[in-house]
Amino acid sequence: MSEAELHILMDETAIRRALTRIAHEIVERNKGIEDCIIVGIKTRGVYLANRIAARISDIEGIEVPAYELDITKYRDDRDELSADLSLEAAEQPGEAELAAINVKNKKVILIDDVLYTGRTIRAAMDAIMDQGRPQSIQLAVLVDRGHRELPIRPDFIGKNVPTSRHEVIQVQLSEIDMVDQVTIFD
Repeated sequence: MSEAELHILMDETAIRRALTRIAHEIVERNKGIEDCIIVGIKTRGVYLANRIAARISDIEGIEVPAYELDITKYRDDRDELSADLSLEAAEQPGEAELAAINVKNKKVILIDDVLYTGRTIRAAMDAIMDQGRPQSIQLAVLVDRGHRELPIRPDFIGKNVPTSRHEVIQVQLSEIDMVDQVTIFD
């Protein structure tokens, strides 16, 4: 791929600002964070969830629980469903302990990096519902690129990026990619 085909949509500053704005919107919509939990979809959604939870803590002065969700066994595009569903405490990514969380009557704020067809979110909602019935599930995404195959719409969006189906959006986060940026390429 040549440099001319790759375009940076969001740099570190733009990502930080978008996550800060999402954190404020979550607090405002929920009139605080009472009964809220943050759930990040593995892999990059977990790191975004941790960042949003930290910003909410800064805003409200109260810790909001953050968890990670592995949706592998709920995906409809997998032939082999080898991974077990797990909601894990995500206070320290990579060292999370397995925790069966109770989502009953909680406001679940689901976090993912890119929303495209909606199939990942559908799988995540199935996984959450298997844990119990939450009061609500709200969706926050860093990038919404359109082309939905399912009737799923995010509540909180970092950036809308209309794309063609052949374009690729790549989110890179410093925790695993050593850089914070969102790029698009053909």
